[in-house]
Amino acid sequence: MAIKKLRPMTPGQRHKVVIDSDEITASTPEKSLIVSKSRSGGRNHSGKMTMRYIGGGHRKKLRIIDFKRDKQGIPGTVATIEYDPNRTSNIALIHYSDGEKRYIIAPNGLKVGMTVVSGDGAAPEVGNALFLKDVPLGTLIHNLELRPGQGGILSRSAGAYAQLAARDGKYATIKMTSGETRLILVTCMATMGSVSNSDHNKESHGKAGRTRWLGRRPRVRGVAMNPVDHPMGGGEGRASGGHPRSRKGLYTKGLKTRIKNHPSDRYIVERRKK
Repeated sequence: MAIKKLRPMTPGQRHKVVIDSDEITASTPEKSLIVSKSRSGGRNHSGKMTMRYIGGGHRKKLRIIDFKRDKQGIPGTVATIEYDPNRTSNIALIHYSDGEKRYIIAPNGLKVGMTVVSGDGAAPEVGNALFLKDVPLGTLIHNLELRPGQGGILSRSAGAYAQLAARDGKYATIKMTSGETRLILVTCMATMGSVSNSDHNKESHGKAGRTRWLGRRPRVRGVAMNPVDHPMGGGEGRASGGHPRSRKGLYTKGLKTRIKNHPSDRYIVERRKK
């Protein structure tokens, strides 16, 4: 997808960078695959704000995405490539030969009219879902399961991918874009290719109002607060409050929050790069 830098006809367009939507082929979603989405505005059941900087935003409908790809052996045709307001990647509407319709995450290179299939015997082509035992070594994959039948939870955002580096017995070695290398059972499924909309990180909203449309309220820096409101608040001028920390006093920007002796530590071959 191409990116477009707008001419500064208005102040909001001066720094605005948008993604060309030439890959999107439909503007209205499939009615049978959408549900209403309720939002809390950062409040809990008693109305107390428990998460700051959340609220407002445009109304959204939730698209039901097939992360499991458990419709095995039945070919499906790509009907449309659509925008999904709930994720950074595009989604594809699949019409299966038995009449069922499902949404999947659209990988790079998937076009309308192409055929996708999942399960044993599927070719390692873009959009097809295979078990890791059938994926050729070195292939780029996404929507990767951690446990068999769980549904894909790894590499689902725009431009994301993982790579099958090796296979040994019942485990496959997967290299993530973060730099982490980990072992995953070969009976887990993954989809071929990398996720679409890889230019998403180059997008710039250009104005504060566009961020509000997404449901994000203005975020206040700790050093701009008073001492009663934040450990880093107060001081004369731009004097900051020592080591960066959260409102509850926990160190941030470098503090490791992962549980020591996490059960999945033994499956991590190499940690992610800092």
